[in-house]
Amino acid sequence: MTAAPRIAPEAVSFASPTELRNPRTVEIDRLDTLDVLRMINEEDSTVANAVAAVLPQLARAVDYAVASLRAGHRVHYVGAGTSGRLGALDAAELLPTFALEPGRVVAHIAGGPAAMLRAVEEVEDDPAAGRADLAGVEPGDLVIGLAASGRTPYVIGALAAATEVGAATVLISANPQSEYRDSVDVNVALNTGPEVIAGSTRMKAGTAQKLALNAFSTAVMIRLGRTYSNLMVHVAATNDKLRGRLIRVLVQATGLSESVCTQALEDSDGEVKTALVVLLTGSPVKASRDALAAAHGVVRDAISAVDTAHPVEGH
Repeated sequence: MTAAPRIAPEAVSFASPTELRNPRTVEIDRLDTLDVLRMINEEDSTVANAVAAVLPQLARAVDYAVASLRAGHRVHYVGAGTSGRLGALDAAELLPTFALEPGRVVAHIAGGPAAMLRAVEEVEDDPAAGRADLAGVEPGDLVIGLAASGRTPYVIGALAAATEVGAATVLISANPQSEYRDSVDVNVALNTGPEVIAGSTRMKAGTAQKLALNAFSTAVMIRLGRTYSNLMVHVAATNDKLRGRLIRVLVQATGLSESVCTQALEDSDGEVKTALVVLLTGSPVKASRDALAAAHGVVRDAISAVDTAHPVEGH
């Protein structure tokens, strides 16, 4: 990962597109309630296309994250206000959804945990605070700056700190003209345009960031082998409730009976991915576990690697 040019958080004079007045909504305060909602909904309907337009850049960010996490490094989300809260939400949800180990994807929000529930004034204007919050970043890490304006000083300070130590950097903004777009390894510019209410970036810009982060982190987890097909399989059966859920996953993935899947899960010490390889290939538990380790936990790669001389009928 090649370090990008140094980022300097100087003051800027241009306005972000999200701060401009939206010519389509200038009469919104004259409408009845239903038409207000229709107008908001019409604007929201443009967000998915804005995300679709940056998928090549988002894919590059995913590849950086996969490389970092596979090498034992971390991914950092950095943001202020709505952007920071969305980053914290995405990072938190990876633990229960994909059994991601704590500390692998870390969220930093201007103002700290208190800012999750209540606005903390002026902290987003402090680039030194962004630097301080990223003091532990290391070469090989990936730092993702979340800033609707593309110029939030707290975020720019954090990205500058990351660049200086050789970490890879990504900027996700709603400003295609951000002056920092060429100072990061990957620039993901979500062109959502003026908001329904000028400057209210919790709306289209926030929705676009949520969609982008959902897609980003889910794709990272898929690439890391935390799924098989569209099923969550990177979970250990640590209690009866979870064991029952994972047996259902094995039944769905293999088409085999519940009793066969239950036995395979027990034989595999509750390791659902090991049980899955056993069931789909007929390979012994140890060979399946070893194949998974060699395949970085990716079930399909492990299946290709093991001895398939006795595959389960139909698979």
